[in-house]
Amino acid sequence: MTALDRFKFEDGDFDFPFYNKNPHIPKWGWVVLFIVWFMGFFLAVSDKLHFALMGCIVLIVPVLYFLKWDYKAIFRKPSRRDLLLVVALFAGYMIYSLAIGMVLEQIGIVSSGTVDPTSVGAMTLVITVFNVLGEEFIKFIPFMFLLRVIYKYSNNRKLSVIISVALIMIMFASMHAFNPIMFIFALFIQGFGSIFEFYGYIKTKNVLVSFLCHLLTDEFIFMLMLLGIGG
Repeated sequence: MTALDRFKFEDGDFDFPFYNKNPHIPKWGWVVLFIVWFMGFFLAVSDKLHFALMGCIVLIVPVLYFLKWDYKAIFRKPSRRDLLLVVALFAGYMIYSLAIGMVLEQIGIVSSGTVDPTSVGAMTLVITVFNVLGEEFIKFIPFMFLLRVIYKYSNNRKLSVIISVALIMIMFASMHAFNPIMFIFALFIQGFGSIFEFYGYIKTKNVLVSFLCHLLTDEFIFMLMLLGIGG
């Protein structure tokens, strides 16, 4: 891969796994990953700590297996620069969501609220750690699959990344929607809004960066609810 295959903002030390047979996942391996994806999805989004933790295990362990246990391909200790990036992306998302939220409100598209503020407690902050980590892999697994398929037939890494990100954004939005109006809201807030987390991952190839960005956002919102400010 040449420098032209990368986006200018990408760090050059690591690459996405799997898409270029790095390492190769056989067809049966993708079947396994999608089976655990469905299992992990229902577990990871649970409001029960043991289910959320189990969901993370179900989602992450098979990925590590197909990485031949090379955990550094997806997990690395964030550097100071990475942490500054996390804070910047968090701030960017908050500004984006507030601005887009106001625009959507002007045209009558508002969130009905997916979380009851009265249900948020101190334990919510703990469970959210595992919910968010699970959600990152709920996005990661199909993102890697789409990247692999599109790159295989296009041999264009940048195009593969762009299309894969767009499709995962739509998928992620649908996970937060219960009706067509809610889908439009979710598409702009949770869907397109996840570009900040994707940027963090695409730049660093470190899931912990996108995870921390996502976690900071959710924990901040829940803390506001606990203080009686949000919701």
